[in-house]
Amino acid sequence: MRSLSHPGFLASATALAVLTVLAGCANTPTSASAAKPASHPAVAAVEFTDTVAPAASEPDKMARTYSTSVAKVTYQDGSVKTYPLTFNTLFSVQDKINDVKGMKHPAGQLFDAKMQALKDPMGQPLVAETPDANSLLKVGDKLFMVTHYEYDWLLSDKAVANKTKDWYSRSPMSMTLTELKQAKDGKLSVVKQNPVDFSGVDGLWIPCAGSQTPWNTHLGSEEDYDLQYNPATKNAPKIAAGLKAMSAQYLGGKPANPYHYGYIPEVEVRATGETNVSKHYAMSRGTWELARLAPDGKTAYLGDDGTYGLMAMYVGDAWGNLDSGSIYAAKWTQTSAQSGGKANLNWIKLGHATSDEVKALADSHTFSDIFDSATPNAGSCPASFSLIRSGSKEDECLKLKPGQEKAAAFLETRRMAALMGATTEFTKFEGVAINAKDKKLYMAMSAIRDSMTSAKGEPTDHIQLPANEAGATYTADLSGGQRDQHGNLIASDYVATRMYVESALLGLPLAQPDAKGNTADDNKIAQPDNLFYSEGMRTLFIGEDSLIHTNNYLWAYNVDTQKLSRIMTSAAGAENTGLQVLDNLDGHAYIMANNQHWGDFAKAVPAALAKQLKDRIDVFHAPIGYLGGLPAIK
Repeated sequence: MRSLSHPGFLASATALAVLTVLAGCANTPTSASAAKPASHPAVAAVEFTDTVAPAASEPDKMARTYSTSVAKVTYQDGSVKTYPLTFNTLFSVQDKINDVKGMKHPAGQLFDAKMQALKDPMGQPLVAETPDANSLLKVGDKLFMVTHYEYDWLLSDKAVANKTKDWYSRSPMSMTLTELKQAKDGKLSVVKQNPVDFSGVDGLWIPCAGSQTPWNTHLGSEEDYDLQYNPATKNAPKIAAGLKAMSAQYLGGKPANPYHYGYIPEVEVRATGETNVSKHYAMSRGTWELARLAPDGKTAYLGDDGTYGLMAMYVGDAWGNLDSGSIYAAKWTQTSAQSGGKANLNWIKLGHATSDEVKALADSHTFSDIFDSATPNAGSCPASFSLIRSGSKEDECLKLKPGQEKAAAFLETRRMAALMGATTEFTKFEGVAINAKDKKLYMAMSAIRDSMTSAKGEPTDHIQLPANEAGATYTADLSGGQRDQHGNLIASDYVATRMYVESALLGLPLAQPDAKGNTADDNKIAQPDNLFYSEGMRTLFIGEDSLIHTNNYLWAYNVDTQKLSRIMTSAAGAENTGLQVLDNLDGHAYIMANNQHWGDFAKAVPAALAKQLKDRIDVFHAPIGYLGGLPAIK
């Protein structure tokens, strides 16, 4: 657990130099300053040209991940230079570069707590084809990249893992640490790779997106859909299956505790290549897509993926303290239903705790220690119970047991938020990014549906929007001086107060599929997921995870010109993941970009085209890579 004496706070001269350069730009924490050549003027603006979407008549292009975009960089002396972008693969999940005790394994290999390689039912390596978050960090004079592997999609016979009889619903997941080297022309390549050991924190469950801290470490996530549960609900058998998977595959038969998962993990990387792993229990428990820190180093916004989710904000007691602080949940007060909706946000404080306190509660509590539960009857509950809906469409009748307020706030955060009147109606709340200069928060809602539309019979109905399957990327204004439900000042200058959608960032569904099987406009963002904001480029980067675009795209949205540019198209069915932008890493800029689940496209794709694509896509070789060709943005 992080404390102020944690090695991550003992900043070296190099790390301090990085923090000085950042000066409030928490979304570019891993940038490393290189000496600027005297003849090289400062950057004034960056603009991207479009990568044209491949047509239905171009299956070869549809089956590839590539960019044909050009970055037009205008310098402050008025000169303009253009830089073609190129997608570069560092490695694929099947490449045998993952070293454990001198034995090479595929990069996506999954391991148990003793670092023994797991195998699938056919006796083949259990490899995750789902690379997600990247954090490229400069530690001393070395480059290291932390990479997530989100879930086990396919077994070696191409059967879908969680739909295979007699196989586990989920498997314990992994991160890797890859040492990279940088050539003079900026090209990156692999030196070596090792798995990150999570045995000290009971393993890792579904690490989705991630971010970087101002103190140069990696913040991960645990998106544990299967473990957010009430044993009395219909979802209980699925939860039992998930716990069985963690117990049998990772813990060697030791019973898995659901309250040990669903937190924000941090990975500190040392110059030796060793890692220090912690889970920040004080940041509360949910199906976290990721946590993004504001420039104050203590305020974090957490994307809560799934249906009937919340918008959570953590405020630490001090800069760099993720192990002692307060958790808040937003209440949406709608002011318009047009164009994705508008709302004022108020914040409900759920509680304050340290990670030690929450870990002790997690070790000692079960669901029934925190709540009494009853079965709803025709939408109503017994006297003294409250009707809520959080995490699924299934209503629950709950009553908080005396003295269990802290346990509920930090172990059952969604349910406590609902009980206290916060909004638990966000759908597919994915990526989060922060624009420090303009004090804007960006939030990806992959789809506006289900809980975000108006529906009869819901316990609450704060969000009442027209359905939009293509989703939207929302903007929120950030400010200080805000107060919680009791009138107490929230100790942050980065509190979201008003939420809305810029017109270019609203998806546009189609009434009928087009020739490629798209059910959303190919020239608009559909189902946004990964977000990253570049302060130097004044650009919000948005990656898609969509079944309504046959090819998912990576987009660049300039916040000054409102120009939206498609800068990468990914192999059909592939999700864009791993998004991180480094404005200046020793004289070069990088847009980190991965793909996961190649070939997993929708049934709306015409049969003949679907066959052409499946013949061209190797589903087992999802790439981890980056868009290169950019100069340093400084």
